[in-house]
Amino acid sequence: MESKSIENKIIDNIKKCGRGKFTFASNFVHYGEQKSINKALERIAKENIIIRISRGVYYYPKIEKALGLGVLYPTLEDIAEGIAKRDKVRIVPTGQYALNRLGFSTQIPMNIQYLTDGSNRKLTLDNGATIQFKHTSPKNLAFNSHLAMLLTFAFKSIGKGLITDEILTQTKVLLAKDKEQIVKQDYKLMPAWVSSIIKSLYEK
Repeated sequence: MESKSIENKIIDNIKKCGRGKFTFASNFVHYGEQKSINKALERIAKENIIIRISRGVYYYPKIEKALGLGVLYPTLEDIAEGIAKRDKVRIVPTGQYALNRLGFSTQIPMNIQYLTDGSNRKLTLDNGATIQFKHTSPKNLAFNSHLAMLLTFAFKSIGKGLITDEILTQTKVLLAKDKEQIVKQDYKLMPAWVSSIIKSLYEK
């Protein structure tokens, strides 16, 4: 009877927050023992009210009715940002995923990496994908422009001297969306060779 009561409280809480939101087992510690909370969440997931993403991580999905798509599953980026929001930390994609986010690569890796000013951790999802958070100094994420930050870590992933003309052309198009006055405040946070490239693209 107690577990049913906990289940109802959790469902009410999840629905109150609205669809498209992540929920965590740790959110409900005030409802009872952790074991009872875990079992309640498992039952709610089996009823297809929520989707289990990973151990202790659940998602109340959006439903697309107009086109008949039904349940909309969260992307890896959605999940990473949900974790970051819960932990109140900043994150930025790095490696192959950063290149994909900028349109430099069409490959979407199953295992993605983020730099964070939070703790090191690795989240293994139920579908086999992983999201790894690697700690970095907070000053490395203190960019005014999110685009400038993303470009910096993408360029560093590619490597100095390996930036192709195609990537430079794509970067110039991206930079047209951010004012130079904002981006240039971040030059001090970039390696000299990266800021040099970005400066030259604004000048062209």
